[in-house]
Amino acid sequence: MTAPVVLFLCVHNAGRSQMALGWLNHLAGDRAVAMSGGSEPGREVNPAAIAAMAEVGIDITREYPKPWTDEIVRAADVVVTMGCGDACPFFAGKRYEDWVLDDPAGMGVEAVRPIRDEIGDRVRGLLDSLGVAH
Repeated sequence: MTAPVVLFLCVHNAGRSQMALGWLNHLAGDRAVAMSGGSEPGREVNPAAIAAMAEVGIDITREYPKPWTDEIVRAADVVVTMGCGDACPFFAGKRYEDWVLDDPAGMGVEAVRPIRDEIGDRVRGLLDSLGVAH
């Protein structure tokens, strides 16, 4: 069986989708492939998201906001959208999940922690649904 590919999409690819990417890579290792992108990528990953993830031992400092492409979306087995609404791509036959989460933009690390933890719980549930050990 090949590793499932999960794509996390949000507007700026600077907070929620980057934390989800970090969680999936941390929990699944090479048993799943994670990618992320934004409809309007920001300039840098949210420093509060980086700090909150570091608190749980996950380093996302090497990540950077990037755009998604149709090819990346088509390559994904699951597309998880987080607040990008109509800007997120839709391809028939793809498995989509829309995660309604607060946007951590402009928040301090204290406010980002509950978002981080909710994303971690959702990534665990997603991995369970894909039959991927974590």
